[in-house]
Amino acid sequence: MKNTVPLFYFKNHVKIVDQRKLPLKLEYVYCRNEKDVFNAIKKMKIRGAPAIGVAAAFGLYLGVKNFNSENKHNFIKRLDKVIRYLFSSRPTAVNLRWALEEIRREVLDNFNLSSARLKGLIYKKAVQIMRDDQDRCRRMAESALGLIKNGDGCLTICNAGGMATSGYGTALGVFFKAKERGRKFQVFACETRPLLQGARITAWELKQKGIKTTLICDSMAASLMKKGVIKKIFVGADRVTMNGDFANKIGTYSIAALAKLHKIPFYAVAPLSTFDKRLHSGRDIPIEFRDEDEITKFYFKKPIAPSGIGVFNPAFDVTDAKLVTAFITEKGIIKPPYIKNIRKVMDGCK
Repeated sequence: MKNTVPLFYFKNHVKIVDQRKLPLKLEYVYCRNEKDVFNAIKKMKIRGAPAIGVAAAFGLYLGVKNFNSENKHNFIKRLDKVIRYLFSSRPTAVNLRWALEEIRREVLDNFNLSSARLKGLIYKKAVQIMRDDQDRCRRMAESALGLIKNGDGCLTICNAGGMATSGYGTALGVFFKAKERGRKFQVFACETRPLLQGARITAWELKQKGIKTTLICDSMAASLMKKGVIKKIFVGADRVTMNGDFANKIGTYSIAALAKLHKIPFYAVAPLSTFDKRLHSGRDIPIEFRDEDEITKFYFKKPIAPSGIGVFNPAFDVTDAKLVTAFITEKGIIKPPYIKNIRKVMDGCK
């Protein structure tokens, strides 16, 4: 089945799948300026670290394409203003900042060009970032192919599929590739409270691909591990620090700790654009906190909690490096010791 891509640029706007409506409706939102892109990211109409990086790249182009000035310094001021604005939409996923900085670097490297040509350069770079993401996802899937055996029961949380990237996926891309190569396995998808990305999106994507899938509540994972049903765990990542700590959707840390207890391999699948050279440990990762309504009433016809109750709603948690069996990247599998081996791979990509 053809992949449903989460976004693409079309006739002076970015067309984005509204992921809040999945799986019941496949609806699109049309972003015509950087404010529309900001709101789409902030309100999680588009989500997933690689996907919001691509969205921000096109949002940056929308933010400068109608700016008319041949004064290069004014152009850079406008560029930086849009970058700061888009960067403020969501703080945890580093791909957003990475994509914006990649484009800024490209502009500065070609500062001698006219403003019109710089705008064209920004658009081309955004397209390149999107296509590179698609290529990275497929290479990660190839790297991990040998990890899935016939008869495996695999667990995942949140959504790290096509909707979280440019159309293929990180953790789910591993499952897609294994299916393509004829492996016989099944996936247990955690529903992923509070926004139910696992139930709404992961289950939908896996079903589209014909992969045997069982949806479970997040709290059921431990029971399946104890029974020996789960053989491997694959998750995505929103930011990986240089010591191997990483942030992912809230609930990932508890799954990793349970995996360690039950001696189950736990893999994080992430492109190198998700690795943050500036941060040395998970303690430094900024964690986004979201509105209490997401827990108390967002997907319910009526509120499910008493009015005025205190709500704790971090969007992410941090998993310690010691709980990670390996990182799967487009450059292959990175194993411990992470402080040495992550740096070695990152330095090799200069």
